[in-house]
Amino acid sequence: MKIARSLLVGTLALGLAQAATAAGAWPDRPIRIIVPFTAGGIVDSVARIVAQPLSQRLGQPVIVENKAGAGGAIGTEAVAKAPPDGYTLLAVSPAHSVQPLVSKAARWNPMRDFRGIAGVGIVPNAVVVSPGSPAKTLPDLLAQARAQPGSVTYGTAGLGTSNHLSGELLAQMAGVTLTQVPYKGQPEAMNDLLAGRISMMPLTSALAAPQIRDGKLRVLAVTTAKPSSLLPGVPTVAQAAALPGYDVGTWFGFVAPAALPDSLEARLSDEFLAILAMPEIKQRMQGLGMELAPQTGKAFDDYVAADHRKWAEVLAKAGVVAQ
Repeated sequence: MKIARSLLVGTLALGLAQAATAAGAWPDRPIRIIVPFTAGGIVDSVARIVAQPLSQRLGQPVIVENKAGAGGAIGTEAVAKAPPDGYTLLAVSPAHSVQPLVSKAARWNPMRDFRGIAGVGIVPNAVVVSPGSPAKTLPDLLAQARAQPGSVTYGTAGLGTSNHLSGELLAQMAGVTLTQVPYKGQPEAMNDLLAGRISMMPLTSALAAPQIRDGKLRVLAVTTAKPSSLLPGVPTVAQAAALPGYDVGTWFGFVAPAALPDSLEARLSDEFLAILAMPEIKQRMQGLGMELAPQTGKAFDDYVAADHRKWAEVLAKAGVVAQ
């Protein structure tokens, strides 16, 4: 009996030692960051900005891989099903928490199927109109919407996008009707806005800023709770329209499969936060219009869960169901 017990203890000790050795050896091969959208977009840019310094810090290649399709579902579900070993990460944005609310193709649950690694920050939208618009201020635009319900149209990159959520929340909080006009992407919507074919758009600030500087668009407000450093002096929607609590932005972060061990989550989180503190990384992120707000993995999990609950309520009130 004593011999059997000794063998059992020895086997357990060996197993624990091997596990510790394996954990200590991480990483011993390349790490992939999956971007569930096409190359060249802002999610892709954020992933590529952090990939090189992460590779340098970990001593292994960090490969950014674009797995686009089905509104982000293909890449997202690939990571959800990947081994939780720290070698496959996912770059995420609001679609991560909102798409399951609007699309049946999005079969993941952001809280159940993933674990946060780090939050990066938020890019505000700018509420913009063409120079020929009679609306000089956001209250002007809302007054028009009240006087002529349904007459104020706004462009979006589709259902559930940050543009759509910005407009829908504004309509609900201000008690007006705003008519969404969905496009394939923000550039197509911006072209129609420049031509005066739609009334306004909550446009990503990095896209809006050059048009505003050139006098091609007039900015009325930014959608985040805090002002934008990219558009200094522009009021927030909460300030301009007296709507306390209004807050919408395109946030970014990184997650891993839900069963990732605590030790790897802590290591990865520390590495990402160290990278986001680098001056050159801050500068590159700010060039995207990013308001940096680094978060630990746990804090980012809480943020995503709150975002999911918020938009579930807003979309339900709007009568939006998954299609």
